[in-house]
Amino acid sequence: MSNNNRVTLRVWGDFACFTRPEMKVERVSYPVITPSAARGILEAVFWEPEMYYLIDTVRVVKRGVWFSTRRNEVTAAISIDNAKQWMKAPEKVTPIQAGGGATDGTQRNMLGLREVEYLITAEIRLSELADPSRCNLAKYQSQFQRRAASGKCFYRPSFGVREFDAYFNYEADAEAAFARRQQELGTDFSLIKYEPLGLMLYDVFDWRLFEKGFKWLGTEDLAAAWERFEQGLSELKKPEQKKRLKEYEPLLFAGQEITPCRSFFQAEIRDSILRCHPDEVAIISQPTEGK
Repeated sequence: MSNNNRVTLRVWGDFACFTRPEMKVERVSYPVITPSAARGILEAVFWEPEMYYLIDTVRVVKRGVWFSTRRNEVTAAISIDNAKQWMKAPEKVTPIQAGGGATDGTQRNMLGLREVEYLITAEIRLSELADPSRCNLAKYQSQFQRRAASGKCFYRPSFGVREFDAYFNYEADAEAAFARRQQELGTDFSLIKYEPLGLMLYDVFDWRLFEKGFKWLGTEDLAAAWERFEQGLSELKKPEQKKRLKEYEPLLFAGQEITPCRSFFQAEIRDSILRCHPDEVAIISQPTEGK
């Protein structure tokens, strides 16, 4: 595969937790970063609807050490219906009571990682929203490089959970950066010759749908969406029409709405490299329960 559309980001942090989805209550981290967590870090630095990332490789510079802690979390969630009601009547707001000993609070254990560092290499591809006359891979690579090199990001990237900040820096060559960090760390660096990790989460969405892109609709688009909705109502009986009108909300997206669909792959580390490009590994999709 050509490397002309690849970018590399060095990321490191004090703490990380890449939660395994099979753990229903307590958080238990994978031993290394997952492709979906790596994608989230890149998108925090730079993202446009006309492009998307496919994680190619993750080079493990610092694997980190396990640590356990207990965190204050909440058992309640605010529904969309409650939020709408509170917008109309602020005096009816009933906030979630968080913290130790609070009504909605609870303490849960977490098994995470300390002092991690990775070199994330990803392929940039154009989505179906890209206009060939003004969109090209070189443009987005250049924008990513400038933002990453200057420390800019749309929001603070994190290692699995929001409170675990991820620091980052742009690297022009992943192999050269990996060799440099080996020399800088010296005896503190440990090469992972081979380690099977078993079934690992690839992403919480079907990666094949990323190429569709994402686009907010303008006023004219919303009016056209309403017109199509009205035309569909004419074919229904009155009780069903009333039900649909009551449930209708202006569409803020075009095309197909992407719903969660977890996907996994058999992960293994060879020479401290986790390879996870969908063209190189077999990805197994699993529809999310209740969807």
